[in-house]
Amino acid sequence: MRISEIMEKMIAFSKGNIHDINHFMCVWTYAKTIGELENLDQETQYILEVAAITHDIACPFCREKYGNTNGKYQEIEGIPIVKEFLADTGMSEAQIERVAYLVGHHHTLKDIEGIDYQILIEADYIVNAYESEYSKENIENFIEKVMKTDSGKRITREVFCL
Repeated sequence: MRISEIMEKMIAFSKGNIHDINHFMCVWTYAKTIGELENLDQETQYILEVAAITHDIACPFCREKYGNTNGKYQEIEGIPIVKEFLADTGMSEAQIERVAYLVGHHHTLKDIEGIDYQILIEADYIVNAYESEYSKENIENFIEKVMKTDSGKRITREVFCL
């Protein structure tokens, strides 16, 4: 399934929640941009983009079950939800497993394994920093301690005028 079709499917899954839709679209845009600037191979770029689109797929369920969208809840609940969501997309089992791994770890900032994981963390952070109005100090700290890609660092500095 093409990225645009997965995007359309995720928009429908979001049932009109404009905040959720805008969030994953922004994360996808930053992830796509950073991935392309970092010259990812086609397969890794595809996995990254699908993970960026679906990274918060558990949010509606978490709101209902827990009353909030705590990152750890999203990671736990997101794995089975994203596997089911992607089951009819034509993606291979290995691709779905990697996306599920990324969805299940997108709030875990230690032991980051893989450039797709790193870029997803960076893209999600950029959007969260804007949406939650993080301090310049918080953003600079994240750039120095967590960000690894040159493109992610550059873009974050440009977005926040650092």
